[in-house]
Amino acid sequence: MARSKQMSVQKRQRERKKAEQAELKRAAAKRRANDDERPQGGQVADRADLEGYGVIPTFSDSSDE
Repeated sequence: MARSKQMSVQKRQRERKKAEQAELKRAAAKRRANDDERPQGGQVADRADLEGYGVIPTFSDSSDE
């Protein structure tokens, strides 16, 4: 009698372990899908933005000289 009870406990543990592994696999696939959807490189600044930050000198100032 004790052996059959022990076997059922082991069976439930195996099933739980398989379910956890499947959940981890689904989570990893979902994470990969989200990474693929994100644009690579992010936002790109145009020339006006760079001039505003002072990275590129403005050429309109040179006409005053």
